[in-house]
Amino acid sequence: MNFNSLKIGDRLLKAITDLKFEKLTPVQEKVIPYLIDKNEDLIALAQTGTGKTAAFGIPIVHKINCDKKYPQAIILSPTRELCLQISKDLIAYSKYFENINITAIYGGSNIQPQIKSVRSGTQIVVGTPGRVKDLINRKVLKLKTIEIVVLDEADEMLNMGFKEDLDAILSETPSNKQTLLFSATMPNEVMKLSKTYMDKFKTIEVASRNEGAKNVDHHYYMVNAKDRYNALRRICDINPKIYGIIFCRTRRDTKNVADKLMNDGYNADALHGDLSQSQRDHVMSKFRNRNIQLLVATDVAARGIDIDNLTHVINYNLPDENEVYVHRSGRTGRAGRKGISIII
Repeated sequence: MNFNSLKIGDRLLKAITDLKFEKLTPVQEKVIPYLIDKNEDLIALAQTGTGKTAAFGIPIVHKINCDKKYPQAIILSPTRELCLQISKDLIAYSKYFENINITAIYGGSNIQPQIKSVRSGTQIVVGTPGRVKDLINRKVLKLKTIEIVVLDEADEMLNMGFKEDLDAILSETPSNKQTLLFSATMPNEVMKLSKTYMDKFKTIEVASRNEGAKNVDHHYYMVNAKDRYNALRRICDINPKIYGIIFCRTRRDTKNVADKLMNDGYNADALHGDLSQSQRDHVMSKFRNRNIQLLVATDVAARGIDIDNLTHVINYNLPDENEVYVHRSGRTGRAGRKGISIII
């Protein structure tokens, strides 16, 4: 199925054609026609990197009334990086629409331009729960006119402790809205959330529940604890073109492994919670531009990183939960490419 067969306007189709979108991915094929035709709630289970932003973003842009200068759709995502990526994609889909305003609301940056953008009349808000709640409390962001709510990476938002913020935000929205929940895994917390905030909903499963991405090969190496770092070096040596993320359990491990790799001449850097937002942005910018081959990170720091062409994910330490492994391994093998997830 291709995008020409969708019941969308010429302006939206032209923008999608400019982006060189051709065939719909499985999640897009199931979700887009449903959302264009219906206003009912939806749960979509899909891995990251399967084109889910377009799956909800294209129908939202299609449905927005540009003449009305108030919020009609709000998309909540777990991290600043993902929030910026979604808003960038929506701006690309709507580039031939006049008078459409898409506002990204996230922490770690100046709140004033975000307030100004909302007050100037915005139709689509993309935000992280903490900053969205802040703007609601300041009486800047009013959600009584919202027609569509998207909870993107719902499992991640709950993992990060945003349940109370989500409750506070959703209580500000009308009861007759359309709620769309996208999640890579379906733990009990996500089921509870759906039962609380969704009425009659359709479930679309592109992957089996809590299953890893199809395009990823999974390898493991059994080593003694003292040989773990040497095993990592060996993996990097036999894959000279590696471009990947190395996951560690703690900030301390992250710093130690990154420092050792850099001292040993590897092209690496660390991403963890002790860095300021500007330091994190600098590291991420270098990684996106491939000035860094290896990003050593904690799960918290790596949430929402959306890079399509990673070759490897390396689990220096195993996570405690299966769902976390699904998220880690889903960082590679995206957008139809092959990837490798390694456990040491």
